[in-house]
Amino acid sequence: MQRKIIAELLDEDRSTPEEIAASLGDLRHINDWFGGTRTTIALLCRVAHEYSSRQLSVLEVGAGAGHVPLAAQRTLAREGIELHITLLDRILSHLPARGTTSIVADALHLPFRDNSFDVVLSSLFAHHLEPAMLQLFIGEALRVSQHAVLINDLIRSPVHLALVYLGLPLFRGRMTWHDAPASVRQAYTVDEMRELLSPLPKQRIEISRHYLYRMGVLVWKGQ
Repeated sequence: MQRKIIAELLDEDRSTPEEIAASLGDLRHINDWFGGTRTTIALLCRVAHEYSSRQLSVLEVGAGAGHVPLAAQRTLAREGIELHITLLDRILSHLPARGTTSIVADALHLPFRDNSFDVVLSSLFAHHLEPAMLQLFIGEALRVSQHAVLINDLIRSPVHLALVYLGLPLFRGRMTWHDAPASVRQAYTVDEMRELLSPLPKQRIEISRHYLYRMGVLVWKGQ
């Protein structure tokens, strides 16, 4: 199954506020029901245990409403791990109106100093980027991270695409009916992601498979 670039409606921000809210709500359900939230929690636990840390400052890029890191924050708090979260998105209407530090900015030119956060993470963001842009993003994320860059994304496969079509009746947003299959079609395989990351100097890279075709990537900050 070849990778196919399809513009996603939520990226264009040309819909009504109600349609955007419905799409963001569907994204929340997709992550909660189909392994996305659990993948991010597992990756953050890995970093916390690696550094024996009970507190992590976290920047999520392409955050949207920030449901995934905020859910991880609640879960990890019960395990004694405190997350301090900053959300970044290029579209203001995607970010939560209150309660969390939110910034509108370009993911490829992060407006932070070197080593500003313990962890930079993304969820369902990497597949939006072409290979050269993804490498540029990871370079920027490594620059502003202290410990690691975390990527949580889909794995492209025909079976995954078939499952997405079967699951579409679960969602109410017309944008989701377009964007969910488009996301799978332009997602990377594990081998493609490993190849994209191979030029990084000195970095230790871990790629793991998670529930329902989720990929977890940890790029550890080189010392």
